[in-house]
Order: sequence, then structure tokens, then C-alpha cells
Amino acid sequence: MTNRDDHRILQDIRVLDLTQYFSGPLATLYLSGLGAEVIRVDPPTGDLSSDTPLYAGPEGVSVERKTEDDMGAVFLKRCRAKKAITLNLKSEEGKLLFYRLGEKSDVVVDNFSVGVTKRLGVSYETLREINSQIVQCAITGFGLTGPDAAKRSYDVIAQAMSGLMSITGEPGGKAMKAGSPLADSISASFALSGILAALFHRIRTGHGQLVDISMVDCLFSLIYDDPLEAYDQLGMTMRQGNRIPRFSPFNVYETQDGEIVIGTSNNEMWRKLTEVMGCQELATDNDFGRTAWRLENNDIVDGVVEAWSKTCSTQEALAKLETAGIPSSAIPDIHAIKGSRQMQARGMVTPLLHPTIGPLPGLAAAGFPIKFSDSETGYDGPAVRAGQHNNEIFGKLLGIIDEDINRLKDAGTI
Repeated sequence: MTNRDDHRILQDIRVLDLTQYFSGPLATLYLSGLGAEVIRVDPPTGDLSSDTPLYAGPEGVSVERKTEDDMGAVFLKRCRAKKAITLNLKSEEGKLLFYRLGEKSDVVVDNFSVGVTKRLGVSYETLREINSQIVQCAITGFGLTGPDAAKRSYDVIAQAMSGLMSITGEPGGKAMKAGSPLADSISASFALSGILAALFHRIRTGHGQLVDISMVDCLFSLIYDDPLEAYDQLGMTMRQGNRIPRFSPFNVYETQDGEIVIGTSNNEMWRKLTEVMGCQELATDNDFGRTAWRLENNDIVDGVVEAWSKTCSTQEALAKLETAGIPSSAIPDIHAIKGSRQMQARGMVTPLLHPTIGPLPGLAAAGFPIKFSDSETGYDGPAVRAGQHNNEIFGKLLGIIDEDINRLKDAGTI
């Protein structure tokens, strides 16, 4: 058996994290999960999400602060395993300190609006003059170029502009966003990929580069796998609900005590499903036996499947479907998912730690989703308060003496 390497993949990579909210902090969280030293660079006023509902603390979860130890739950999740300093980038001395940090770092990540890094003096054009090997990743709504570049965006805006909302929801229904902020989380994943590629490029060339991540681009690249512009000429609605236009049956179906998802992707799976339902004759029926007919008559097909599923409990239906090799699932809520043996075995549910009171009862956080055969991953340590590592970073890394650190603090620079 191969021994796992205790040396993390991104060990010795230093990341300066200028991000706030979700997309940026999630990207840098992934970097920390791979072993990078991520240093949050907060303004002296602190991280915005630490003071954002819902709060978590010694008295549980609340919509408003109940104790001094209450912190934003999303902050506690997104800022795990990161160091934290405070720095006023709007001051000249603060900028100079950041440049010194840039000389000793490998990656800078920001999700400012377009133009902010230039106004602050921390754009890639400036930083590469200080460190030609620096990799900078900018996550924005629309990207750094194009006529919409300067527009501000939130997740729901990116979901709308990418086309995702136009195809999400029930046929004839109101446009719907995804239940989770997918534009933020997916752009974070693309940012991770871009940063890793740029670091690999740096190994080959010795030079860093700018990574330009657009939330809209990322979502659009995923939804445009389907020939969406052809739906109209085929008489199909853009919003398919839980269906997939290429497969039938493929939907959510009621059972005696809940709902299940069933997916079939070819006629062989349809044949197996008809055997499970006890209507084998439909496998070779002149109508039901043809994929094209089933797609054109989804309502009829779904009616047949649901007539069967309603005769079973959820577990009975799933047992029969699994035995037949038909992809299917219950629809568990977060409480069931947290107790799932599969998720526990994969290390995907971990205690949510508070920096001063430890594990928070009833709350958990997601583990690192990428597994390696020979490398450890994961998040070591809780989120910490703004400025927690000022003495370590400014003192040990930059060599600033305590007297000057105190002066910088009194001046509002850190």
C-alpha cells in the first residue's frame, strides 16, 4: 500500500486573500484545504460576513447578536483554516505593507468590482512589477472585459444573466434561481482551477499571470451543454422542471410516504423499469417502447411511473429500483444528509468550530471535496477574528518590531 504524503499539495504556497462575501472566500477556502497558507487581509473594521446573520454562538443560532461571542455562521464556515490580518489599503503605509507581503507571496485573490484594485493600487499590473511570479485571481460578475464589466453583480444577477434562471422552474411557471447560490460557488471552483493552472504555468515559465473569472461565464459554460436554442423548434419549453429533455422517464415521483427521483437514460433502463413496475409489455409497445415517443409524451409516461411509485413506500420503491440497477434516490433534507453513512465515510460533514468556544452544537461544515490517494487535504482550525495574526505576519514575516506594530495600529493602518 502506498504511504500517504504528509506534505500538503500546496504547502509553502502563500495566498493573500482580499475577498469578502462568498465566491472569493470559498475559493481561498479550497486553497487552504490543499495546504496553502491563506492570509485574510481584512480592513481594520473587520470581515463583513463575521457580522452578518445568521449568527452562531454559545446560545445557538439567531438572527441578531445575543452575545459578544456570536459570529456569522457563514463566516465560521468560509474562513476556516485561514490566518487573518488587518490592513488599511487606502492608506499609503498600508499599501506599502501590502507590497512587502506581495513580494513574499504566491497568489492574490480578490472579488472586488472592476476598477477597485486599480484605485487601491493593488492591481495585477502593479503587483507584477513587485513580484513577477505573482498569480492574481479576480472574481467578478461579468469579467474584467466587455461592455458589462463595470456592472455590479450578486449571485442571483449572475444566475439570471447566464440564462440559468430562464431554464429553472416548472413549465409555464415563474423564473426561479437555484436553491443554493450556484454562481458564487461554481465561480469559486473555476477560480481554484485557474489558480492551480497558473501556478503550474509558473513552474514551467517562471512567470505569474492574471486569472480572470466571470460568474456569468462560469454558469453559462455549464448550462450551454444543451442545444437550448433548438427547444422552440422542437416544441419544448425552456423550463423543464425536474425533467431532462433527452431522457424519459426522468423526474420526481410521489411515494406513499414521500418522493423519489428516478432517472432512465436509454431503452434498456426503460425495459428494466417496466419489469419493476410489472408492466413489461410497455417495453416493446409501439409507442412506449420508443424514446422519441416517451419524450413527446412525458406527462403520460410520468403518470404511469407515478401510479406505480404511489403503491410503494419510499424505501420499498428504492430497494426494487436499486436491485434492478435503475438510478434512483430519496430526497433527503440536511438533517438526513448529515447523518448519512456515505457522507460520514467521505468526511464530508465536520464539526463547525468557533474560535473561542469550540464545536457549535447542531451545526456542521462541509469537508474538503477533493480526495487524493497519496496526499492529505482538509481544513485545520477554525475561522479566527480579524487581526488575529497581525503580530505573526507583520512581526515574524516582515520583521516589524512590536513598537512599530503598535504605532501602525494606533494610526489605523492595521
